[in-house]
Amino acid sequence: MNEITPKSVDELCDVIQTAAQEEQRLEIRGGGSKARAGAPRSDATLVSMSHFSDIEDYAPSELVLTAGAGARLSDIEALLSENQQMLGFEPFDHGPVYGAERGLATLGGVVAAGVAGSRRVTAGGARDHVLGFEAVSGRGERFIAGGKVVKNVTGYDLPKLLAGSWGRLAALTQVTLKVVPRPRASTTLICENLDAQTAINAMTAAMGAPADVAAAAHAPDFADAARPVTAFRLEGFEASVAARASMLERVLSPYGAIRAFGADEAARFWASLREASALSQDPEASLWRVHSPASRAGEIIAALEPLGARWLMDWAGALIWIAAEEAEAPIREAAAEAGGHAMLMRGSEAARAKTPMFHPQPAVKARLSMRVRRAFDPAGVFETGRFLDNPDAD
Repeated sequence: MNEITPKSVDELCDVIQTAAQEEQRLEIRGGGSKARAGAPRSDATLVSMSHFSDIEDYAPSELVLTAGAGARLSDIEALLSENQQMLGFEPFDHGPVYGAERGLATLGGVVAAGVAGSRRVTAGGARDHVLGFEAVSGRGERFIAGGKVVKNVTGYDLPKLLAGSWGRLAALTQVTLKVVPRPRASTTLICENLDAQTAINAMTAAMGAPADVAAAAHAPDFADAARPVTAFRLEGFEASVAARASMLERVLSPYGAIRAFGADEAARFWASLREASALSQDPEASLWRVHSPASRAGEIIAALEPLGARWLMDWAGALIWIAAEEAEAPIREAAAEAGGHAMLMRGSEAARAKTPMFHPQPAVKARLSMRVRRAFDPAGVFETGRFLDNPDAD
């Protein structure tokens, strides 16, 4: 692919306007940590956002940070850590998922892909933490939405629309996020040897208890334990964490003995969930993300295990990572029957060339999605073919 690196918003506007006039396709790219997601494409011109990498404004006392879309996630996290703060939705770097180095993920890429880690179940996703942004539409027009303060606003909530749009609506140039204090203490309690449905029941009980559980997940074969592990993370002040841990132990007593992970063991567990490393570290192996109501996760697993699928549950069961070869139809059928959807996160070039990345939408939703995309990008500048849908569909 050819590559263009605009140095200012005005240059980016010119690049996009020219592409629209000449019927060219552009792929907006931050660090490239998710470049291997979606179908292979070669006819789009890469637009690097590397010059939009400054941290523009950070007010620790106001819990607000503004940075260029090309700012590295690792740099932002390091800066926040110095002030005992963090990004509440626990975003992570997808590089290791695709066999790439760590440190490539950018703020714009995180927001555009709606990336969130295990705290998503309680803290919300990227869309819930974006206060405002600056971007350039497919018309080549700069626009600003939201603001730099935490308050309710009226009108269209464009930050929520752009988050998770995967660069199909506009090129983000700057993002403002709310940040949160870093917990003073954290502990991870675990139950062991639970089957999938019992683990779901345990996570449901924990999330419904007044223990303020920050994250809950289940791994049927966690390497450190060599047995199924259902984990519950508690965060906050040390005294509060200790009190809530005692409460949670009582809530979970019907599910067997409860013990606490050591700090290093807990860190490895939650990292393995974020990157699905326990399933496969082969960058060519198929890897799916299934989102569904947590109460229906057991149905999906029961339908796919006989086909040889391996899996992990995060978000208290609302997110299932699945490793399975050549299984698009059964995975998507199982997800749909449970009221969810399945996304092909990773796969071989051949698999990605024939398998849509996103779960197919009903006709009405597909038409609505197309209308929204055309409102931002009437010439289809950002339609690279990456998602294997038809940009010209009615």
